[in-house]
Amino acid sequence: MVRELYGFVRGSIGIVRRGNRAYYAWVAFLLLLAIQGVAAYYNQARTGLILTNMRDPISWAFYIGNFTFLVGVGAAAVMLVIPAYIYDWKPIKEVVVFGELLAIAAMVMCLLFVLVDMGRPDRFWHLIPFLGSLHLPTSLLSWDAVVLNVYLLLNLVIASYLIFCAYRGRHYNPRIVVPLVIFSIPMAISIHTVTAFLYNGMAARPYWNSAILAPRFLASAFCSGPAVLLILFQIVRRTTRFDIKDEALHKVAELMAYAMGFNLFLTGAEIFKEYYSDTQHLVHIQYLFSGIHGRPSPIAIYGWSALALGVIAFLLFVVPATRKNFITMNLGCLMIYGSVYIEKGIALLIPGYTPDVLGQVYEYVPSVTEVRVSMGIFGIGFLLFTLMVKVALATLSGRLTAGAVRANGIRAV
Repeated sequence: MVRELYGFVRGSIGIVRRGNRAYYAWVAFLLLLAIQGVAAYYNQARTGLILTNMRDPISWAFYIGNFTFLVGVGAAAVMLVIPAYIYDWKPIKEVVVFGELLAIAAMVMCLLFVLVDMGRPDRFWHLIPFLGSLHLPTSLLSWDAVVLNVYLLLNLVIASYLIFCAYRGRHYNPRIVVPLVIFSIPMAISIHTVTAFLYNGMAARPYWNSAILAPRFLASAFCSGPAVLLILFQIVRRTTRFDIKDEALHKVAELMAYAMGFNLFLTGAEIFKEYYSDTQHLVHIQYLFSGIHGRPSPIAIYGWSALALGVIAFLLFVVPATRKNFITMNLGCLMIYGSVYIEKGIALLIPGYTPDVLGQVYEYVPSVTEVRVSMGIFGIGFLLFTLMVKVALATLSGRLTAGAVRANGIRAV
């Protein structure tokens, strides 16, 4: 076992080191993003959060918006897990590992966004059990840290085990995989639910005090994550010999249509409640869509864009003809990705803080430092995802196996 593990690690290193020009260009691009992001964060850590445009009126901004969005991307792995392992549907079962790899990359990026949002990252050790104090069960932030790390560990164990079994040329043990997979389903729901509770538990922020915030988070999550996977599956089919059936793509797209419809319904219910009741709390959603105090809103374009992109994407996915056409399906994937990204960032955070508890309006725009650091984190996450997918493809297609390593050596794999 130890020798096989050593061979697997060496073989994986050999696999990720080789590729065509497009692969090298993509990896180089992601490395450049990561390096410039590290440099920007070094300046932020040395100088302080004053380099960002976050201030007392808006203390959660671009970093936390990306964190909230990526929590949903990570939770979306359950969209493949349920039909694959609960209903044992073979076309999805063949590609479910990619959903788990996406969840790993998303959780890593989530934790990095939390780290860069901290004013004193050197105090991160306070969250480590037995060294610091998690303040469980009273602190929702502690619960969020727990569920994120448990979900990351679960997907890491499941994906590593499945890939290593493929490397050894053996079928996985269902008594090991199925209980872990079933446990990952409530964990996937919990990571976004606890994140939603962080928002709607703040009594001073009425824009977030909604009981349907958690279902909205989950519905939008089941759109954004699969949108990434649908495009990935098509890239894999075109660039490798790994067979991904059309039925798998169409089923994921169909499930996305249901999730998008539910998400739009919940969004409409929330908008109706605010405008029909017409209380003083309407000011927050007015800031998102029109403006307040006789001034147009600087973020109205984003609010309407998110809504329009979501509606158009839903129409493309709900109609079977456009859902099964790869051009319109890919267009819908890009639209829903953009819609949910805006919805979980600008449309969620900025109106919740505007106006503040004193009635003041602070017009927040991300600083160059925030954008650079965020680009660096996305570079790290996509690089990790790219390398994991490359190794997974090599093992699942039979190019990287224990027998091939023993017979031909690493170079010949």
